[in-house]
Amino acid sequence: MEAGEGPGALGLHGDEEIIEVVELGPPGPDDLAEEMEDVDFEDEEAEEPEVEAWDSEDDEGVEDGMEAQDDSEVTFSLHSASVFCVSLDPKTNTLAVTGGEDDKAFVWRVSDGELLFECSGHKDSVTCAGFSHDSVFVATGDMSGLIKVWRVDAKEEVWSFEVGDLEWMEWHPQAHVLLAGTADGNAWMWKIPSGDCKTFQGPACPATCGKILPDGKRAVVGYEDGTMRIWDLKQGTSLHVLKGQDGHQDPLTCVASNQDGSLIMTGSVDCHAKLVNSATGKVVCVFKMESVAPKAPIGEGEEAESNSVESLGFCNVMPLAAVGYLDGTLAIYDLSTQSLRHKCQHESGIVQLLWEESSAVVYTCSLDGAVRLWDARSGKMISEYRGHSAEILDFAVNKDASIVVTTSGDHQAKVFCVQRPDR
Repeated sequence: MEAGEGPGALGLHGDEEIIEVVELGPPGPDDLAEEMEDVDFEDEEAEEPEVEAWDSEDDEGVEDGMEAQDDSEVTFSLHSASVFCVSLDPKTNTLAVTGGEDDKAFVWRVSDGELLFECSGHKDSVTCAGFSHDSVFVATGDMSGLIKVWRVDAKEEVWSFEVGDLEWMEWHPQAHVLLAGTADGNAWMWKIPSGDCKTFQGPACPATCGKILPDGKRAVVGYEDGTMRIWDLKQGTSLHVLKGQDGHQDPLTCVASNQDGSLIMTGSVDCHAKLVNSATGKVVCVFKMESVAPKAPIGEGEEAESNSVESLGFCNVMPLAAVGYLDGTLAIYDLSTQSLRHKCQHESGIVQLLWEESSAVVYTCSLDGAVRLWDARSGKMISEYRGHSAEILDFAVNKDASIVVTTSGDHQAKVFCVQRPDR
């Protein structure tokens, strides 16, 4: 589908670049908060053609085979290298924070791409960024382990801390508490902005993924040695450990929990997704992706390891879970029967998936630079959005599922309007 479209991609990509050049001015005054209440995507659409009348030299980011179409409403182009992460502010969904390979993180307005402030001072790729549950704070973390927290309304740094090489970071769902996992196997927890600290010592290998459970009292952390631990955050003790046959045979890549926190799902390089009862720590079932190709002999380990679970998540409105694989398979599993319900194939690897909050629609972003919406009941694709000239590395969906914000290896973040009258 994408082949042979390379040359045509240049023109439109250039126009997209210039949208942001027009917006490069300093942040607006503090009354931005009032403006943010009235985000209107229709206005953005109306203004875009005027901006596109400008002409510009194109950036080097366009790759052969990527399509020229751009379905996005807004393009944010202040990053000068791959953009690794994005998060939307939970309270109003009007602000995004993005972090990139250029050692920079920016907080900007979703409605028009206007820069609010730069989270300056990082000296390595910013791989983690997110807002606190009430959008008061934004945290940014770089690969070297420098974590900074900023007060959004004051646009100023209020706390920073340095840990070992950072693997992941996330805010507590109800409190100003930050949790992070590092390459030395520790998980760290801080109260913000006081900085009171607690550590949870795992095995002597990277804590590759983690998630605070909805009750706010426990966290699940996955490790490179295939083990998974459920931690009591208050006591600092390990409640359950999954290892050996119960654990994974390869590093964990992702963890998720259902809405009430009773079930946890873990994904791994071993291509298995395990469903775990969080109260007992017992494995309920294992979802294995059966390969269509014949199994490689033991001697050919590389082939056997060419696939992995990259992302997973639970549906809030039906007993369904989705697992995204590096080979491009989106598997929808029925939790009540513990069986595969649908297999939705992508041509390229899935980077991440997210469920809509209040429907059985799952979103995927993949290495081909497209965002796709799937109906988990039928297994059919609802729609597809393009605009990036490289792989999408992260994305976020707002609460009412009207917009998607993506980040990409093409140095850009984009806002797509995905609202459908029939949904």
